[in-house]
Amino acid sequence: MFELAWASLRSRALSVSLTVLVITLSVVLLLGVERIRTQAHEGFASTVSGTDLIVGARSGPVNLLLYSVFHIGDPTNNVSWQSYQELSTLPQVKWAVPLSLGDSWRGYRVIGTTAGYFEHYRHGAGHALAFAQGQPFDDLYDAVVGAEVAQAAHIGLGTEIVLAHGTGAVTLATHADKPFRVVGILQRTGTPVDSSVLVSLPAIEAIHVDWRSGVQLRSQHVSAEQARQLDLTPTSITAFMLGLNSRIATFGVQRSINEYPDEALQAILPGVTLQQLWQSLGTAERALQLISAMVVLLGMVSLMALLVSTLQERRREMAVLRATGARPAYVACLLVVEAVATAAMACALALAVLTCASAAGRSWALANFGLSITHVWPDARELAWVGGVLLISAVAGLLPALLAYRRTLADGLAPAS
Repeated sequence: MFELAWASLRSRALSVSLTVLVITLSVVLLLGVERIRTQAHEGFASTVSGTDLIVGARSGPVNLLLYSVFHIGDPTNNVSWQSYQELSTLPQVKWAVPLSLGDSWRGYRVIGTTAGYFEHYRHGAGHALAFAQGQPFDDLYDAVVGAEVAQAAHIGLGTEIVLAHGTGAVTLATHADKPFRVVGILQRTGTPVDSSVLVSLPAIEAIHVDWRSGVQLRSQHVSAEQARQLDLTPTSITAFMLGLNSRIATFGVQRSINEYPDEALQAILPGVTLQQLWQSLGTAERALQLISAMVVLLGMVSLMALLVSTLQERRREMAVLRATGARPAYVACLLVVEAVATAAMACALALAVLTCASAAGRSWALANFGLSITHVWPDARELAWVGGVLLISAVAGLLPALLAYRRTLADGLAPAS
């Protein structure tokens, strides 16, 4: 039967090839969307890894995650430096990294932090930040930029940048009297770090020593060199990340912070909150899957149309099969086998195309969309989708098989003329 089905498909090479092409494109779309969705989910869930708790002013878990990790929005309040120092010295705390937000450069968020950020921040499967060029900030007016910032703004080591007060893409309130020098460019991570400008916490204080309520006090102007002589210890920060000695202590430390008596603070588990945020985007995710499924369904309809349209042309072929002793059920099964074989060829081509495209486009996807493709070979989920497509193709072959069964049966019972 398989040899006969293959010979039959070869005899209709052009129409079968077009059908294989349609099904191949539909399966590539289905598997491509599924792979992008899976990789985006994995990348999103691992935007920050290795951090046990993120602490900020009491608001909501998602809001705290958005402004501290994704640099979207603003906090309802700041965290006092005294509270940060007290909580960072708890016996269960292994390391603490403060974050200070509020300024920008050409629309990119500026993060005030410490050198510990480069040491302890992890993304993906525990990957540390790495430098494509340069080194961490050392001088008061040093800055480190993410890969996207460097690429989009065409800046390199030694470039002088002037930070702006506020987070708008266009602002007239700038810190032009205290310019920064780019000393490091980070490698691309596929996280919000790529679109960030990193400076030290004392630098954030230095550019604001003569500012009050968002306005620079001209009468109390402090030059860049004069600022170096001042005490630049911050009075408050936006949030801070904590790494603990043991994950067993996570919930205990979280409860202690949430019940902190001196200030209304909130500690969140970044992994849990990332999952909550992803679930809120589930509607768009399901819409993409629905579109892909409809395209696959269209391919199956094309397969069914091919088999049905050729039934009349193949009536003589089927009569010969009946004359040689083939039963109607055999002829019907032959059409189902042809449908599955056509879909199998299309699925094999689709997997090959997807594998080659993933391997060739990994760097491009990371550079242009921040999407990290961690695997290029089909995984179990994708193979399950392929299995589903083959099953649907068998179902699609049932209608023409039933028609062929009835026709061959009628032809066999009809009296000879």
